[in-house]
Amino acid sequence: MGLQRFPAGRRTNLALLVLLSVVLLTGALAFAIGAEWGRWVAIGHGIAGVAIVLLGPWKSAISVRGYGKRGPASWPSIALALLVVTAVVTGVTHATGLLRGVDVMRIHVGAAVASIPLAVWHIVARPVRPRKTDLSRRALLRGGVLLGGSVATYGAMEGLVRATSLPGADRRFTGSYEAASLDPEAMPVTQWLDDSVPHLDVDAWRLRVVTPQGERAITFQELSGFGDRVRATLDCTGGWFSQQDWEGVLLWRLLGDAGEARSVGVGSLTGYGRRFPVPDARGLLLATRVGGQPLSAGHGAPVRLVAPGRRGFWWVKWVDRIEVGSTLWWWQWPFPLT
Repeated sequence: MGLQRFPAGRRTNLALLVLLSVVLLTGALAFAIGAEWGRWVAIGHGIAGVAIVLLGPWKSAISVRGYGKRGPASWPSIALALLVVTAVVTGVTHATGLLRGVDVMRIHVGAAVASIPLAVWHIVARPVRPRKTDLSRRALLRGGVLLGGSVATYGAMEGLVRATSLPGADRRFTGSYEAASLDPEAMPVTQWLDDSVPHLDVDAWRLRVVTPQGERAITFQELSGFGDRVRATLDCTGGWFSQQDWEGVLLWRLLGDAGEARSVGVGSLTGYGRRFPVPDARGLLLATRVGGQPLSAGHGAPVRLVAPGRRGFWWVKWVDRIEVGSTLWWWQWPFPLT
C-alpha cells in the first residue's frame, strides 16, 4: 500500500509546487499591472488559488502521515501551510467583499511573501523531481480535471458574488474597490511601505529637471501656470481605486528634446522614485491640483505624478526631481524597496 500511495503523494506535492509558483507569479503581476489586460492575470491568480484549495484534502492526508514520521521537525511545513491558508482566506474574503481594506491586502500579500522562503526550504529539503510518467495520459487527464474543476468553481464563486450582490461584484478588474471618486477630500491617504508625509514650504520648494540640455530649477509658481487636465484612476495596491480630475503640466512639456535618452526618472524628496520610457512622458502629468483644489500633503503636495493605466506605486508623490537618462526604464526593481 505504501508504494501505491507514494506516487500519488508525490504528484500532489508536485502539483502544489507548480500552483504555488503560478499564484506567486500572477499575484506579483496583478499587483503591478494597471492596464485592462491585467484582468486575465487576476483571473488566472484566482483560478490557481482555487486549485490549491481543491488539492487541500489530499495534501492534508500527506501532511498527517508526514507529521507522524517527523514530529516537531515538520514545523516549517506547518508554518508554510498556515501562511498559504492565510493568503487564500484573505484573498477570498477580499474578492467577495466580506472583508476588505488596506489591512486585509497587507495580510494577504504579507502571508504570500513570507511563504516564499519556506517554500524554497521545502523544495530543497524535500525535493520533488519530475518524471516522465508525470506527462502520461492519465496524469494529464487528472491535471485537466483539476483545471476544469478550478475554472468551474471560480466561475461559480464569481456568479454567486453577483447573484447575492456582495460588495465584490463591484470591484475593479484589479480587485480594488471604489473609494471617493470625484471627491478628492474623501480620497484615502496611503503611503508606500514606511514613507511618512512631509510638509513642505511651497515658496522654498524647487523642481530640479535634468535633461541633455542641462539642469534647471522650476518654482511651484511656474508649474501652477500650466493648465493641463487629465481624468485618471488612481488604483492603489492597498485594494481601493478612485477616479479624479487632475490638473498640472504634462511631463513632456518640461523635457524639451530628449535626444537619445532611454528613460525619464521621477523622484520624490523621500528618496522614492520610478523610471518610465521617454515616449510615456506625453501621457504623464505632474499634478498640482485635484478636483480644482490644491493637493493636500497626504496626496503629494506640492506636486505628484499622475500615471494613467499604472498602479498607485507608480504615482510618485512629493516630486522634487525629473531626470532624463540613458538607463533603460525597466532596469529598476519591479516594486520600490524604499
